[in-house]
Amino acid sequence: MSKKILANDGIDAQGKALLEKAGFTVITEKVAQEDLAKAINEQKYIGLTVRSATKVRKDVVDACPGLKLIGRGGVGMDNIDVDYARSKGIEVVNTPAASSHSVAELVFAHLFNSVRFLYDSNRQMPVSGESQFETLKKKYAKGIELKGKTIGIIGFGRIGQAVGKIALGCGMKVLAYDPYLQEALLILNIEGAEQPVSVRVTTVPLEKLLAESDFISMHVPGGKVITKKEIAQMKNGVILVNASRGGVIDESDLIEELNSGKIAHACLDVFENEPTPNKALLNHPKISLTPHIGAATEEAQERIGIELAELIIAKLSS
Repeated sequence: MSKKILANDGIDAQGKALLEKAGFTVITEKVAQEDLAKAINEQKYIGLTVRSATKVRKDVVDACPGLKLIGRGGVGMDNIDVDYARSKGIEVVNTPAASSHSVAELVFAHLFNSVRFLYDSNRQMPVSGESQFETLKKKYAKGIELKGKTIGIIGFGRIGQAVGKIALGCGMKVLAYDPYLQEALLILNIEGAEQPVSVRVTTVPLEKLLAESDFISMHVPGGKVITKKEIAQMKNGVILVNASRGGVIDESDLIEELNSGKIAHACLDVFENEPTPNKALLNHPKISLTPHIGAATEEAQERIGIELAELIIAKLSS
């Protein structure tokens, strides 16, 4: 049997090395979406790994009877028709734990960015910092601290809990909502401490979280979770973060409520129309922006590659 794997969105060198050591041939040359099925069949690939860019829909599954496994390097699998692929006998795996901390750190990079206006200051200082230093100093002089504030985390799985740990370390109060979870034990490993610190977080109703949170961070697999209705229940001046999936926060409603002042700032790593986000979002003066890089750290990519390789070896080496 062929043991060829197409890593169409790339794979970390350590993951590739593990696969090659196990006897697999790993090809990392990118194949265009429209040529994907043809390439899989012609090259007799039995495994396909993707990130968020490559789509594996029903048409690809039907066109590739020799495909044995689809691996998603990361958490969400909304770019794969998972149930249909599995119904055709194809293994579908992902790496949900590998990128949790990297995403959580990006959430807090955005939060610190927004409460101290760094996203705007970094734009304006090169333009007018030399001539209007005192004006800019006054403009950015009303920052706030995260310590003592309440963060609401919608979706309290691996990533949500990683966000919660950092929040506790910053001295914040954590409120969590998750319809599938009643409580979670967060274990903080603190350098120099004799033993880990454990904090039990009991989830609360969504309405309580919306009403009491100073910051709200989204960590759900999809769906339209935040619209005008939910925003109306929030505190005035709330800051929203979305590093989960584009569209979880309704983008039109978000812009409207940013303009009204109900929402003080937004922090976005994901967008509805990737890779061509709404320009109104990109140009908005109250939004901190990144181009879907939550898991894009060297450490996370290494963990993803290794975990993906181990899954592939376990599934396809028998």
